[in-house]
Formats: sequence, C-alpha cells, structure tokens
Amino acid sequence: MPIFPLQKNQDSQNYSSGILSFVIQFAVVAVIFFAIGFVVGQKKIEIERRDFVPKITFENRIPPQDQTVDFSLLWKVMETLPEKYLDKTAIDSQKLLYGAISGAVRSLGDPYTAFLDPKQNQAVKAELAGSYEGVGIQIGFNKEKRLVVIAPLAGTPAEKARISPKDLILKIDSRETFDLTLPEAVDLIRGQAGTKVKLILQHEGEDKPYEVEIAREKITVKSVDVEFKDTDRGRVAIVRVSRFGDTTDSEWDSTVNRLQLEKAVGVIVDMRNNPGGLLTSAVHLGSEFITGTIVKQEFADGTVRSLSADHRGELLSIPIVVLVNDGSASASEIFAGAIADNRRGKVVGELTFGKGTVQDAVDLDGGSGLHITVAKWLTPNGTSINGEGITPDIIVERSSDDIASGRDPQLDRALAELSK
Repeated sequence: MPIFPLQKNQDSQNYSSGILSFVIQFAVVAVIFFAIGFVVGQKKIEIERRDFVPKITFENRIPPQDQTVDFSLLWKVMETLPEKYLDKTAIDSQKLLYGAISGAVRSLGDPYTAFLDPKQNQAVKAELAGSYEGVGIQIGFNKEKRLVVIAPLAGTPAEKARISPKDLILKIDSRETFDLTLPEAVDLIRGQAGTKVKLILQHEGEDKPYEVEIAREKITVKSVDVEFKDTDRGRVAIVRVSRFGDTTDSEWDSTVNRLQLEKAVGVIVDMRNNPGGLLTSAVHLGSEFITGTIVKQEFADGTVRSLSADHRGELLSIPIVVLVNDGSASASEIFAGAIADNRRGKVVGELTFGKGTVQDAVDLDGGSGLHITVAKWLTPNGTSINGEGITPDIIVERSSDDIASGRDPQLDRALAELSK
C-alpha cells in the first residue's frame, strides 16, 4: 500500500501536509460514498453540504427511524491524526481509508458482514477456488459471536493436529481473537507454506485450553470425491463433499455420470465437516434429488423468496442418506435440510453447526470486497436453523476413539439404512 511520509524538515513537511490533506479529503469522500452505496435500496438518503463536511440523513424503512449523521467528527479525526501522531511514517492513507470503512461495517455487530481489503478478498477467492496456503481450517462464529473452528478439512495439517469442530480459537500466535473480524482472523492463520502458526484453542464444554503449532502447507482441495461399496443390494456410492466452491458443480456433475455408469443402487452424501460456501452450489446439488423448493430466503422486510431446483436431476428416485456432524455448516445444512423437509431421504449423524444467514459478496474498486448479510435462509418447511442447527433423523455419534481407530459408526448406519 502507498505510504505518504511526513518529513522532519519544515519545507518538506508543508509540502507533504498539502498532499496528505488532499488524501484525507479523498478518503473521507470515499467513505461517505461507500456509506451511500451501502444503504441504497434500503434507505432514503438526503445529503446536505455544510462547510465541505457532508451531513447525511438516513431514513430506515424498517423500522421507521431518522438518523442524521454529521461527518465533521470523522473529518476532525482524520485531520488530527497526521498532525498529532508521534510516528509520522505510520500514517498510511490507504490504511486510514480501509480502517474507516472496516469500522463502519463492524459497527453493525454482525461477524459475517465484513469489509475485506484486497489481500483478504483475494484469499477468500483462492479458498473458493480450492487452492491456497494455510493449515486447512475453516472458521466462523458461535452463538456468543466467539471465533470457533467450523471444521478442519480432510487431509490437511489442521486435521492431522486433531483440531475439532466448535473448538474456541482464543489466540492466533500472540494475538487475542475477541475483537477480530473473520477476514482478519483468516489473514493471521494463513501464510507462506513452510511457516508455522501457533493456535491456543479450547474444546467445546471444557475449561482448559490447549496449544498447537501447525506448519502451513499448500492446500489443494477437491470438493467432491466418490468411492463405491458393494452391498447385498448392489453398489452404493459414497460421495464426500468437502465444501461448496467454484469447481463443485462441475465436479459433482462428473460424479453423477460415474454413479450412472456404475449403476449405483443408492448414494450416501457425506457432508461431515463441510463448512459451506456458495449458495448456488447447494441448490445445484440439491436439484439432483429434489424437484421442488431447495431453500427459502427471508429478507429484512419480512419477504420470503423460494429457490427451487435449477435443473432436472438425474438421481430423483435413487435412495439417499446424508451424513452430517457439528462441522456441517451453511450450504451443507441447506442441502441436508432440503433432503429432510422434502422427505427425500434420511439425515444421519450429529447436530449441525447452525449457520443460517446468507452473505452477498460484492467486489469493490481496487480489489477490495464487502460481504453483507442480506437474508436468513430457511429450510423448505420455513424452519430457521441459525444458532440451532439441524437435528438428524437418526442421531449417531462418532467419538475421538472411533476416529483414532478408523471406526465410522455413522457411515455404518447410513449403509444399513440403504440396505433396508
């Protein structure tokens, strides 16, 4: 990011102050127009120019409430910082702008609504593409808005370190996590392959923290994988979906072709430790088994929109069981909820994570981005799972001893259901 230094000699300081004053004005105007754009369509806006410091009135439609914001305070802070702050070389105009925007977004109190600087935005896109450098850990927030593990990805350093879903993340290296946004936490955990990150975590329901130091690796995750198991009734496909990313739909379509070639008589869709991803991808996979509503979205004004199957599926009549656990979140919960509510198959496993909001990803100028919570998602029957999760039709736990010994009672029960 560009830095505008303030030199110590007086002539240079006057010249640099002129540049900095211009930059500050530009930053303030950018913040103002960001605020305007953020509320377009949701609020009526009246702008009043007063001594070059805009005064903006926000009229919320729901509930009715007028809020007049005088930006002179922000203007004063932005002027005072470079004038008074001890270390003039620390004054970075771009960071000031990003910090002002990030603070405005963070004031909403929603951990999933966040501003992403260009580096953070690129990291999120790399993850959806399935290739990045890190430890293979998906993170989010619990009901108390504390940073937690959603799931470690299969075959990654995080899984090998025995990190568990819903573990609290207390520290990342030396940084406490209580005030971190999601992009900030992701940024701290990721890094160049070969470097290490130290995490202080705490298992859900326990008081004693534990520490792990994990070496970062190049993480390349195929989102859909399949294997076949011969049973008395014929070949059963076990399809593991690790996330919903940019390549998931195409990988899924190829997998469906394999199921047909192998003449599978049943399918187990394993959504365990799937932290979610793209809503459209969840709809695409659900459409393979369901012809009706996959998910509903409830917006701020109370309106509800149904998202139905986006194509005629090839597996509309094949028996199906969905496997879930406490690391199944967001889009994987949408898929499981659609199967359950449409009575299309059984859901087996453990209570899911309970992440029931939808974020709109907006790309902004300069490579930055904005993730905005735009709706709650509901199962086809209208049930909200936010903070509650989905309770399986058949509850089967898998203990740490089971995992260590290679036992999988959840998968065994799913196979048994397809044998009936």
